[in-house]
Amino acid sequence: MSQARATSTSSSSLMSQAPASSASARQSSLRAANLALLAAQVFAAPEPVSRADVAAMTGMTRSTASRLADDLVAAGILTELDPTPATGPGRPAVPLAPACGTFVAIGQEINVSRMAVRAIDLSGQVLAERIVLDDFEASDPAEVLPRLAQLTTDVLKLDAVQHARKVGAALALPGLVSHETLLRAPNLGWDRIDPRPQLAQALEPDGLVLRLGNEANYGALTAGRDRPAAPHSAPSYIYLSGENGIGAGIVLGGQVMLGNSGFAGELGHIQVDPTGPLCTCGNRGCVERYAGRRLILAAAGLEPTAGPQDLIDAWEAGDSAAQAAVTQAARALGVGLSAAINILDIPTVILGGHLAPLAEILRPELDAELRQRVLSSRWSVPEVITTSEDQTPGVTGAAWSLLEEVVADPVAWM
Repeated sequence: MSQARATSTSSSSLMSQAPASSASARQSSLRAANLALLAAQVFAAPEPVSRADVAAMTGMTRSTASRLADDLVAAGILTELDPTPATGPGRPAVPLAPACGTFVAIGQEINVSRMAVRAIDLSGQVLAERIVLDDFEASDPAEVLPRLAQLTTDVLKLDAVQHARKVGAALALPGLVSHETLLRAPNLGWDRIDPRPQLAQALEPDGLVLRLGNEANYGALTAGRDRPAAPHSAPSYIYLSGENGIGAGIVLGGQVMLGNSGFAGELGHIQVDPTGPLCTCGNRGCVERYAGRRLILAAAGLEPTAGPQDLIDAWEAGDSAAQAAVTQAARALGVGLSAAINILDIPTVILGGHLAPLAEILRPELDAELRQRVLSSRWSVPEVITTSEDQTPGVTGAAWSLLEEVVADPVAWM
């Protein structure tokens, strides 16, 4: 009997210790979750909100919301703005907003016609940028990547960037990316490239780890938004990234769909005509052979260096070559997009890159193609809209993807 009692007492002693540890873990997890919830509410709000507003939005008590907001302000994730005039008894409300200049992420991009580096903070402000216009089609990565490294070094040396806490660096590339390796970028002519060794000299002094991603997927993060962690203008859409190639970022319920291996969105390589011109991917008659920037310009009889407005002017002047080039591009896009919409049931299309400024001259025939080819168009009319005319949204989205991790898990950065 005494032995049984001793065993029981030992078990009881162990049980009495467990709740304290478990309670501490639960409290820590609850605090982390509440900090993330509060940060997300402030970043998602269209206008600055007060602690009382956040308490009402989240269901927290005012004292809890105030205490957590103080922690986020102290960490440099949120900032306090000037108090608003009081409209009744009590202290004036102090609005909260994403902090400026405290955390910064480095976005990088290499595309066929440019390379870019941007340092962006939590408020979406570009603290510094360097953009080089050049021809990188069929280029040598051993020559291109050191140039990107130098641009990155130049940006990191600027005072506004040096004084901020660096979150990381992300590189947007126009091709298939997997496990931090660029498997293939047909228009660059690159295969199985790991850019990290050649960019390490620029990034390692600041302890930055490089992440790679597809430029269309990164560009899709910026569509209809002006800062990281802000709500998307539409919950689901197909974002077209236009350069020499045509890529797509597919956003479903606010999340970019990467696919099983991260290769989703290669809309530019949907075949429009099996007997069409040879594509850089090895197939014939792909969408981008008709709607890529240089190919539209060539079909219109314009120089490769011509801008979107030059094409618009020629089209509006009734130039037959320009009008035929626009028609061909719109129809190719219509075929590719209708296939994607029929499969995905996402009827909202956002034109980015070089396609954004051409939207109005593409729209009539593009809309007609979509109405004819999308099976559900009678009940769910496809909508084609545009985003900003930023020619390098991938570099911005690359930086935002890192900054959004700070908002999603503030405790990791406090």
